[in-house]
Amino acid sequence: MNAIDQAILWLNDPLNWTNPGGILDRLGEHLWISFAAVLIGCLVAWPIGLWLGHTGRGGGVVVLISNVTLAIPTVALLTILPLTPLGFGQRPVILALAVFAVPPLLANAYTGVRQVDPEARDAARGMGLSGRQLLTRVELPLAVPYLATGFRTASVQVVATAALASFVNGGGLGQIISAGFGLGMSVGGGQILAGALLVALLALGIEGLLALAERALTPRPLRRPGRFRRRAATA
Repeated sequence: MNAIDQAILWLNDPLNWTNPGGILDRLGEHLWISFAAVLIGCLVAWPIGLWLGHTGRGGGVVVLISNVTLAIPTVALLTILPLTPLGFGQRPVILALAVFAVPPLLANAYTGVRQVDPEARDAARGMGLSGRQLLTRVELPLAVPYLATGFRTASVQVVATAALASFVNGGGLGQIISAGFGLGMSVGGGQILAGALLVALLALGIEGLLALAERALTPRPLRRPGRFRRRAATA
């Protein structure tokens, strides 16, 4: 029996889904870790990116922060953070993944505000809006498509990378893969493949759901007319 047949057999076993530490338990852990990491990333990156974009300063800072956080390997953070008072478990995993989520959130928030039409800013200032009102009433609504894109990118990256949580006993679907490696390739190859397939399907599902949410949250005039752009390009 090859690994594909073993994976199908493993996934078709109801006990692998419902037992303690089974697929449903690991899926809940995976979603919680990913949600907490992306939430922390949003709380850190969005205010900074929106404010820097509003002031028109700090473009170099945004690039620097994005490059530095991208240059730090997530595996390295997962190796270092458990040696701190955070210890092993979910907390170091959430912190490491939050650092991983910052670059797309920060860059898209900054870019979204900077891409606002200068004429819209001038009209708002002409109406007597203060700087804070300009940001919250004009620039932020127009930056929603960029914020949604950054959120979707960060979420998918975090969901896919959260499988590494098993390295520090952080739970998630990666524990299924790790347990399969513990059994050896001849016995646990199907479990490894099944765990990898579950992670991939979850990431693709999150991508699809957030793509629909992004379209729903984006005002109709700001939606990308992809169909019409393709027709124009063909013409």
